[in-house]
Amino acid sequence: MDNVNLGRHISGQFNNELEAIRTHVLAMGGLVERQLTDALQAIHEQDMDLAKHVIREDHKVNSMEVAIDEACTRIIAKRQPTAGDLRLVMAIIKTITDLERIGDAANSIANMALDNSGNEQKPFLVSLENLGHKAAKMLHKALDAFARMDVDAALEVYRSDESLDREYEGIIRQLMTYMMEDPRSIPNVLEVMWSLRAIERVGDRCQNICEYIIYFVKGKDIRHTNKEDLERILR
Repeated sequence: MDNVNLGRHISGQFNNELEAIRTHVLAMGGLVERQLTDALQAIHEQDMDLAKHVIREDHKVNSMEVAIDEACTRIIAKRQPTAGDLRLVMAIIKTITDLERIGDAANSIANMALDNSGNEQKPFLVSLENLGHKAAKMLHKALDAFARMDVDAALEVYRSDESLDREYEGIIRQLMTYMMEDPRSIPNVLEVMWSLRAIERVGDRCQNICEYIIYFVKGKDIRHTNKEDLERILR
């Protein structure tokens, strides 16, 4: 990222401000990633203390979002950035919104772990854990792409969301069949389905972050773009 945007301003203070915000975003991303992996571990190990820890830590994610948003607002008011600088600030503002919502998903999963502690639904949770780990890997790669502002890495993560969506849809079909065969399982299965939906949305949030990276580096908005047009736009 330094090579893309930082280190080229006459004002060294402006460089420092941008670097500080970038560092803060990566710290927020690291916390959110840890929240998600801890929530999945709490589900897998039925670790209620860990689930409670995830819930307690959620306020830190929210506080970081507010602090970064305020820092970006100050830069806009004070520096009046244009072109790439403005794209960078806007990409950061949008990224922290998606990170906060991924934090909300981790919080929801932790709450499900608490609400269903001791319930016999381990067979349902295996699919949730598998999907969750794939989403967590997507998040890790998206944050790495953000740290380096790497368009190629961002595109790889962006495209991988299709695979996550297909797996999610397959699991949902299996669970719906299971509920039809055993109506007594409906309450427990519905709980799992809500968490699966939250995980699927994590993939969507990661895809959004990759869109912001591409927007910053290339200056092109690829939202709502199909595969064929995406290749043409990024040539």
